[in-house]
This record gives sequence, C-alpha cells and structure tokens, in this order.
Amino acid sequence: MLLNDDARMIADAAARIAEEHIAPNAVALDRGAAGSREAFLANLKRLAENGFMAVNVPAAYGGTEAGAAAFALTVEALGKACAATGVTVSVTNMVGEVIAAVGSEEQKETYLPRLADGTYPAGAFCLTESGAGSDPAGLKTRAEMSGNEWVLNGSKLYITSAAYAGLFVVWAVTDPAAPKGKGISAFLVEAGTPGLVIGREEDKLGQRGSATNEVHFEDCRIPAGALLGPLNGGFRIAASELAGGRIGIASLALGIARAATDAAIAYIREREQFGKPIAAMQGPQWMLADTETELEAARLLILNAAALKDAGEPFGKAASMAKLYASEAAQRATYVALQLHGGAGYIKDHSVERYARDVRITTIYEGTSEIQRMIIAREILA
Repeated sequence: MLLNDDARMIADAAARIAEEHIAPNAVALDRGAAGSREAFLANLKRLAENGFMAVNVPAAYGGTEAGAAAFALTVEALGKACAATGVTVSVTNMVGEVIAAVGSEEQKETYLPRLADGTYPAGAFCLTESGAGSDPAGLKTRAEMSGNEWVLNGSKLYITSAAYAGLFVVWAVTDPAAPKGKGISAFLVEAGTPGLVIGREEDKLGQRGSATNEVHFEDCRIPAGALLGPLNGGFRIAASELAGGRIGIASLALGIARAATDAAIAYIREREQFGKPIAAMQGPQWMLADTETELEAARLLILNAAALKDAGEPFGKAASMAKLYASEAAQRATYVALQLHGGAGYIKDHSVERYARDVRITTIYEGTSEIQRMIIAREILA
C-alpha cells in the first residue's frame, strides 16, 4: 500500500527518535533500573515536542493532523524500540482523538494542547472494572449530579499510564434505570482532582515499564462541564474509541514482532551449527519466510483500517481484523524468534525473551482475540 510523503516522514522521524533515545532505555525500563522511569518520562516529553502525542488531532489544537496511517506507523516504530513507550503513546493519542471527536470547544481548547505539548505526560482511559472488561456495559462506577457538579464513586482496573497521566477519560453510570449500556456517560478528570486516588501498580509479565494501576473515585467532584459528549452517550463513545485503539495495538504488536524477527536474523547469521551458519539452513529460512509473510499481511490490514478511518468510512470491522491478525501473528513471530535463538533465547542477555513477554498482552487488551472474532462475525452476518 502506497503511503503519502507526510506519513513516511513522520514514520521516519519516529523511528529515528526511537533508535537514538528510546531503545537504549528499554532494557533498564523493563527491569526497573534506577533512573529508567525518569528517562522514560523524558522520552515522552521529547515525543510530545516532536508532535507524536497528538498525531491525528487537528492542528488548531496543537496536533500534528497527520492521520491514522501516520499514527499506526508511529506506534509500530516506537513499539519496535520499547513496547512500554509504544502503548503509552498509543493510548495518549486515542485520548486526544476522542476529545477532538466529541468534546466541547472549551474542552478541546483546554485539554488538547496540553496532551499535544507534553504538559500532561500521558492520557489514560478509565473504562475497565473487575466486572466490566470485554463487556463495558457492565460498569458499576456511578456519577451523580450534586448541585452544579458531578460526583464520581467507583473503582477502575488495569489503567495504563495512571501513575503519571495528566488527564483521564472516565466512564460511569449516569442513569441506573436505563437499559444496560444506555445510561453510561464519559467524563474528563484531571490528575490531582480531590477524590481521584491512584492505587497500586500491577506487577506484570510484560510491558513492565508502562505503569498499570487501579484507579479509585471517592466522592470525586468534577464540574458539570467535565461531561464528555452527550449525557448517557458514553457507550457509543467507548465503542468508537476501542475501534480506533485497535489500530494502535495492532501496530504495537507488529513493532514488537519486527524487533524479535530482526534479532533472530542477526543471531542466526552469526551462530554456526554443523559447520555453517544457521541462516544457511532451509528449516530456519522457511520459518523466517512464513514470519515475514504474516507480518507483511498484518501491516497491510493495519494500513487498510487506517485508510478507511482517514477517509471517514466505517472501519470497525477492518480494525478488528487488523488487531486480531496482527496480535496473533506477532505471538507466532516472537516465538519463532525465540526458537531460532535456541537456549540463548531463554536467557535475559538476549532481548527476545522480553519481546515474547511484551507481545502477549496484545491479544488481550483493547478487546481480546475472541471479542474481535465476535465483532467480525457480527459485521459479516449483519
């Protein structure tokens, strides 16, 4: 698929920053080394200063206004260098996009420039709860009017970037009597708002450099103007956000898989068995051929979904297909890379074990592979 010059330029710039500044910190960040979180936050600021925190946000509000394809290529490049950075940028971009899509003019003017320029280190979505993950209509968090304020009460789970996010998009039930999914609204809550409590940080298998926390709302009072989009229209906003976010997670998975594959190629070119490099053997060659074919197919699915989104066409099915295929292909690619490393791949001296851990979650968040199949089937049969 042909890309316009702007998308290529943005992708090249993202790859350059990733290689020079982000990749060198990736191992330390994964292992929680001293100073690595600070370097991570500094890199987020650097990315904001170069236009990567609001890639598909209108320029009038500080965004780059480069489109969904440029966003996808950006996340791929960053994910290849550091999955924790890639997911942070992906989610922050989606926070900006949802505000640009349904926010009031005041909300756009207030919040979008702060996301774009790095005033807010990151943005976060507060949707998932213990009983509402794949089924967002099952939310329990409540928002009730008290005078001219909304009062939020409830708890959220697995919130990416919560520890350092400057702005949260929060979903809560505003009409408990409405049919399931019909009485949900979205709100904007700034970090530091009284009653917004950041809970413990999860100890995760992969993407360990990206903070994932519980978030609690304890009589959290926000102004009436914090309502994002129409009252009781939050379920539709969530569905739209998840579709766009799936392009980002598909791109992240592809980036991780590309990094693993590159590492495997470099290793088997140097490692010799039976008197010749492993790369000269037909078995490993075919493994790589299959991987390359799947990853190229994944990229085309991603760019197709992005192109539909940029054209203003329905893209939900295409985004689910891209996310399903790319995340599952990436699992296979990282395990092929680990297998080609042999026993060395199981050792932390080589990065493929990190890639295998980092990529696993991509089949789960922003909708599991099983949920993607349900969405695709529903669209086919509609």
